[in-house]
Amino acid sequence: MSEQPKGWRGTTILSVRKGDKVVIVGDGQVSLGNTVIKANARKVRKIGDGNVIAGFAGSTADAFALFERLEEKLERYNGQLTRACVEMAKDWRTDRYLRKLEAMMAVVDKDVSLILTGNGDVLEPADGIIAIGSGGNFALAAAKALMDQDLDAEEIGRRSLGIAADICVYTNDNLTVETLDTK
Repeated sequence: MSEQPKGWRGTTILSVRKGDKVVIVGDGQVSLGNTVIKANARKVRKIGDGNVIAGFAGSTADAFALFERLEEKLERYNGQLTRACVEMAKDWRTDRYLRKLEAMMAVVDKDVSLILTGNGDVLEPADGIIAIGSGGNFALAAAKALMDQDLDAEEIGRRSLGIAADICVYTNDNLTVETLDTK
């Protein structure tokens, strides 16, 4: 008897802040149960006039709704990422439609790195590393291990996602990489 698909799975999103760069790297795999549905999904993109990078883990349709909402908040609050995220998290927690969305977001600008959750959380990691999604813990461990190496943020991100892809069956090595200068 074959296993029935249990729902959409997949995604590893990693953000690394090091030196004068911040990067978000995401894999391209979308799975339904134990079947790869798409290998080249784009889960990382620049928003807010290119001054913010956002990556999502979770349902693709939900993520598009969240990208759109975050862009609206960025516009309303003049590109202030933290304020836009706090206001979006309030909406996400209280709005009946948004509460049903199943996704998490990693968002960065030149100054701050944040995780947004459907529970209304806006979290800023102490070390400048964010990892979400099915392979997030693998990518996080790899990035932490590589931070003291003579590597820039992008190289740490790429290598860490490669390690996660070698371990997590819901993560592949078809990467989308977006970078911002932090100067």
